[in-house]
Amino acid sequence: MKIINFLRARFRKWLNEEYWLEDYIKVGMKIGKNCDINPGLVVDYSHCWLIEIGDHVIFAPQVYLLAHDTSTKKSTGYVRIGKIKIGDHCFIGARVMILPGVEIGKNSIVGAASVVTKSFPENSVIAGNPAKYICSVEEYENRLKNQFMSVPHFSEEYTLDKITPEMKQEMINKIDKFGFVK
Repeated sequence: MKIINFLRARFRKWLNEEYWLEDYIKVGMKIGKNCDINPGLVVDYSHCWLIEIGDHVIFAPQVYLLAHDTSTKKSTGYVRIGKIKIGDHCFIGARVMILPGVEIGKNSIVGAASVVTKSFPENSVIAGNPAKYICSVEEYENRLKNQFMSVPHFSEEYTLDKITPEMKQEMINKIDKFGFVK
């Protein structure tokens, strides 16, 4: 079965002209150790050698990394390009778009659906369109710890592969606005 899935994936890649992480690395993108990349990462293949990702970076689904800006072509005759650098231990939320010339300092968090148009220092929580500084990671973690103490908690059994219909209903009943699951 593993061989069939492998062959099916390779055929799909060929048929859809998909690029995989290994393709970006082959042409020069740098990616650190132990990164967690969820489905749908879109990398600017045409300039991916300008992209550098640190160690232990987590990408939620459907993140975009764009190292070029074609809007400049009409007025200058050139496409503007810029490096993208993401520091170690960052979390990049779902559907984030990071544009050319952006550096995100280590240990930072980028909120879902943000459009990052400028650089931010390490230990920053940023969000929005365009992304703005919200607070330090330390402030964010303190807020989470306070929230954690006052909302329901659920064990690992309450995740997709293990949860029963009764457990789903229990979760629905107990959560007012937020909760935490292991």
